[in-house]
Amino acid sequence: MTRMKNFLASAAELLGPRGLISDKEAMAPWLTDWRGRYQGRACAMALPVSTDQVAKLVALCSHHGVAIVPQGGNSGMSGGATPDQSGEALLLSLRCMTAIRNFDTDARQITCEAGVILQSLQEAASAEKLRFPLTFGGRGSATVGGLVSTNAGGTQVLRHGSMRSQVLGLEAVLASGDIFDALVPLKKDNRGFDLKQLLIGSEGTLGIVTAATLRLLPEIGGRVAAWVGMDDVRHARKLLLQLQDKLPESLESFEIMPAQAMAAVLEHLPNARLPLQKNHPWHALIELTFSGGEDDGLNHKIAGLLSEFLDDGIIGDATIAANETQAEAFWTLRDSISAAERALGPAMQHDISVPVPAMADFIAKAIPLVEAHFPGAKGAAFGHLGDGNVHFHVLAPEGAAPGKWESEQGPAVSRFVHDLVTSEGGSISAEHGIGQMKRDELGRTGDPVQLTMMRAVKGALDPHGILNPGKLVPVATERSNP
Repeated sequence: MTRMKNFLASAAELLGPRGLISDKEAMAPWLTDWRGRYQGRACAMALPVSTDQVAKLVALCSHHGVAIVPQGGNSGMSGGATPDQSGEALLLSLRCMTAIRNFDTDARQITCEAGVILQSLQEAASAEKLRFPLTFGGRGSATVGGLVSTNAGGTQVLRHGSMRSQVLGLEAVLASGDIFDALVPLKKDNRGFDLKQLLIGSEGTLGIVTAATLRLLPEIGGRVAAWVGMDDVRHARKLLLQLQDKLPESLESFEIMPAQAMAAVLEHLPNARLPLQKNHPWHALIELTFSGGEDDGLNHKIAGLLSEFLDDGIIGDATIAANETQAEAFWTLRDSISAAERALGPAMQHDISVPVPAMADFIAKAIPLVEAHFPGAKGAAFGHLGDGNVHFHVLAPEGAAPGKWESEQGPAVSRFVHDLVTSEGGSISAEHGIGQMKRDELGRTGDPVQLTMMRAVKGALDPHGILNPGKLVPVATERSNP
């Protein structure tokens, strides 16, 4: 107890009265994860305003043996930014570090501190006729530090890659309190390991991201959105390959959605309607972009291609958005799937990936296997087919009690899905991270050599285990045969 009192006194002196919060009510909103699945306690919440403060604070934590749970916008999906129930950890919030340190419009590069919100970053880029090519539903709360730490994805990964592809430079504080400074971007650098890449996606277990230099792209001139209906998810794969071959410089997003998801959206959203006359077994939302003020015939090109696909029987129907309002309406349907499914009742949600060429076949095979193994349950897959990443949801049988079904049947459902994914050489976490939710499953299904390497890196960079304990990295005893 004396150790903790001494630590808190030193932290308060370092951060000032507004930089360290111990009031339970003030901390409460930040001690529960976004999904409401995990709730923890903390000795205090720190709100540093500079990298120097973070470094000194981490050094204090190291000296006193206090665990640190870094947190950005608290919008993660795997409980990776929620402390445990011990109340011994310090919640370290980066949301007060919101400076844009440098903006080089000629080089199309911007250096942001960890607390900069994605929407603010996008607006800053847009003001200079540039754009940051990563977006998703949580853009109003997700922070740069969180995006880097979880290697976030989204609907534009097909063309531009995940967050890992956007990071040109990185600054982070290590467990010792030392500052890792690699913010200056170098096109070529052969001085050994690319250490910034090691920190990206490490979920705060190897270092605390305090700033990043990010690449920007020219602002688009406009977009063309098309909605397509088809009978088989494998036809969606054929359609995607044709578009990548014919329009490789224009294809920005390709999202697939099953009929049952669309039916749920229509029931959930007031005044919503499908873009096509009937609800096909599968739908695809295609977005193409162009530069400049004219579409350079892109609308005509996609119309011609869709006509060919209709004649070939690859698709059953298609329509092209007539204007921006209609394009937004298409995306509203896609973005409403998760909320609509939650309204239907309990479900186990999985964020999985397999090799891109295998995804359509995997969906066609996995859904009937899951439904046969868990009678009454319904499988649904939607999302980023071109990335080999879909949200694979298993909806509970009709009448199942919320909470009870997830706790009693959910673990077995997830194990079954994860084993199917692992048998295909896939990943049980494509873009939402491991956090605490999937840590044990990673220990069970992960490759032993890779897990050993992860533990070795963790042990080398955080020998006392103070950085985000209990997250991402499984302990050695957790692995068993699938």
